[in-house]
Amino acid sequence: MEEKEIWNGSPSQWTNFGTYLFCAIFSWLVIPILIAIWKFLVVNTWTIQVTDQRLIEEKGVLSKTTDELELFRVKDIRLEQPFFLRLVGLSNIVLVTSDKSHSIVTIPAIKDGKNLREQIRSAVDARRDKKRVRETDFE
Repeated sequence: MEEKEIWNGSPSQWTNFGTYLFCAIFSWLVIPILIAIWKFLVVNTWTIQVTDQRLIEEKGVLSKTTDELELFRVKDIRLEQPFFLRLVGLSNIVLVTSDKSHSIVTIPAIKDGKNLREQIRSAVDARRDKKRVRETDFE
């Protein structure tokens, strides 16, 4: 069965606003300009793809790292809207998972987070039904 893409994108550069402001104030030192360029590249090369089966996150400027999360492993989905991000219409989606290597996965600073959260929730339920698995916690 072929995967269907639900969402594809990257975090907003607004995540770097504080760094950019600091670098603009101290730009006469030259080093802050290099820091701002690096931060821009880090966010610009960060891609997140959500399909109906998994979440694929690719990061890296010089070297690339690709992480995958099977959607049936998602235990909880939280939408965070910090004050500054709300001012510019952005939000974070935080996924709490049963994955051993990535127990918390964040999709930061995206537009229309409420809609994406609902799409992910539906995809998680559908994937669990398809694989016939249920999330159970033992304490």
